[in-house]
Amino acid sequence: MKIAFIGLGRMGAGMAANLLKAGHAVTVFNRSRDKAADLLRAGALAAADPAAAADGAEAAITMLADDAATEAVAFGPRGLLAGLAPGAAHVAMGTISVALSERLAEAHEAAGQGYAAAPVFGRPDAAAAAKLFIVAAGAAPLLGTLEPLFAAMGQRMFVMGATPSTANLVKLSGNFLLAATIEALAEAFALVRKAGVDPEAYLDLLTNSLFTAPVHRTYGGLIAARRYEPAGFAAPLGLKDIRLALAAADREGVPMPLASLLRDHLMTVVAQGGGGRDWSALGDLAARNAGMDAEG
Repeated sequence: MKIAFIGLGRMGAGMAANLLKAGHAVTVFNRSRDKAADLLRAGALAAADPAAAADGAEAAITMLADDAATEAVAFGPRGLLAGLAPGAAHVAMGTISVALSERLAEAHEAAGQGYAAAPVFGRPDAAAAAKLFIVAAGAAPLLGTLEPLFAAMGQRMFVMGATPSTANLVKLSGNFLLAATIEALAEAFALVRKAGVDPEAYLDLLTNSLFTAPVHRTYGGLIAARRYEPAGFAAPLGLKDIRLALAAADREGVPMPLASLLRDHLMTVVAQGGGGRDWSALGDLAARNAGMDAEG
């Protein structure tokens, strides 16, 4: 397929590379053009703006950090709505709000274009290895057409229904669960570390007994080693996602007191200079709250 790929951060670069490896024709756009260099050497084409990238594309994939970036790419004067042909589709794979996804669906429908939401679970290493879990929602015929693209980027697609914003809600709920697990690990490690327990021995116990899920192994390992840089998923992005989850909960009338706590803790991490750290730096915050410094 002829694909436009917009957003070449740590996730998007690996995803676009896997589309190229699968034999798709990929045109890329990124605000920081140097991030496209490796993809251009691998056979991708460069575009001057989103509309140019989308010109002639069967599908335009966005993998952008937040609502503001996605909105600018879609609705800008040289955006996807202007560049996509009728019948072509926008596939939003970044973590965005339910409200923006609804707005995108309405705008693309009015323009005679398709739209699907397909946010992903997985860190940059999973994106590079085509091991993402893809949460997709949209019209069944469109998802069928997109399935080869998802197969090139991920290990499994989970269909959440015909309404695209459903996938965004599910993704936000999942990121809430991830943050809640990280917070629980952070507090548990602070407790045992302050009592003198070897954190690596504790990690071995956890991940080889009752807590064997990848989230425990990944984030427990980062917290045990106090390895919060480089960020696989930066704390400001985690804060953004918890805020979006709370906004969705407010719309649905669902109390989420734990999400409110996570928002405050992630805000504290960022406010204390942790904007470049992984969101697992909640482990450092828990240790400091327990009276331990970074080496404690």
